[in-house]
Amino acid sequence: MRTFPILQVDAFTEAAFCGNPAAIVLDAQGLSNEQMQAIAQEMNLSETAFVLPSDVADFRLRFFTPRKEIPMAGHPTIATVHALIEDGRISLTAAHTRVTLQLNVGVLPVEIRTVPDGAPFIVLTQQRPEFLRTYPREPVAAALNLAPAHIIEPIQTVNTGTPQLMVRLHDAATLEEMHPDFDRLVELTERSDFFSVHVFALIDHTRQPRAVARHFAPAAGVNEDPVTGSASGAMGAYLVHYGLVDSSTLVAEQGHAVGRPGRVHVEVVTSHGVIEAVKIGGQAITIFRGQLLLY
Repeated sequence: MRTFPILQVDAFTEAAFCGNPAAIVLDAQGLSNEQMQAIAQEMNLSETAFVLPSDVADFRLRFFTPRKEIPMAGHPTIATVHALIEDGRISLTAAHTRVTLQLNVGVLPVEIRTVPDGAPFIVLTQQRPEFLRTYPREPVAAALNLAPAHIIEPIQTVNTGTPQLMVRLHDAATLEEMHPDFDRLVELTERSDFFSVHVFALIDHTRQPRAVARHFAPAAGVNEDPVTGSASGAMGAYLVHYGLVDSSTLVAEQGHAVGRPGRVHVEVVTSHGVIEAVKIGGQAITIFRGQLLLY
C-alpha cells in the first residue's frame, strides 16, 4: 500500500465552504496517468491537482477534471500554492514572494503577497491571451436556453492557457435565472475550439469594473464550476481588448448560483495598447488534510 498526502482547499474565498474546492495530492511522483484520472474521478471536484518535482521550475502541477486532464486551471493553482505554503514547502520571506510552476502550457510565475491580516494573497500570471474563433448567437443561445437578444456579440474563444468561450449578457438577472441545456452545450463544445463556456455580465462598469459570471464545462464532467480563475482572466482580457472597461483591474464574482460565492481579482497588463499579461489573484482556505491510500 502507498500513501500520499492529500488536502482539499477552497480557492478565491476567505470563508470555508465557499469559493471553488480543489483536491491537492502532494508528492504525486510515481502515479500513472490512469491513477491520476481515477483519483480525480473519485474526488469528483472540478479539478484535482497533482504536485510533482520539476527540473525547470519550483514545482510541476498537473490538473485533472473527473473526465480528462487539462493544460491549465486557475483555482487549483491558487489552492495548490496555498497548500504548499501551509505545508512549509514555500517559505514567505518577504512581503512579496515569487515561485514558478511548470504546467502543461509551460512555466508560469506566481507572486505571493502578504495582506494586512497575514494571510497570503496569491497571484498567478496566465499566458498572453489569444483571441480565437467567434460564434453566431443562435446556437450559443439555444445551448444556454436564452433568446439570442440576451447575448452581446462578439461571442469569442479566448485562450490564456485553456480556451474558453466568452459570452456576455445584457444583464445580471438573465444570468442568474439561466438554465442551460447541458446536452446541447456538450454538442457545441465537441465541435468547437473551446473547452468550456464562461457567461458574464458587467455591473457598475462606470466605476471600478465588476462582473458577475457563471461557468459551464459539461464536456469535462463539470456542469457548473463555482469560481473559475482561468476564465476570469480570459474575461478580463476580452473586456480590455474590446474597450468595454476603462480600468486594467476588475473584480469577478462567481459561485452564487451554486451556493459557493467567491471573488477573483483580475489585472490586465497592457503596453501601447497591447495586452502583455493577465493576472488573477485571491485567497484560499484549507478544509481538510489527510492521506490518500492506494492498495
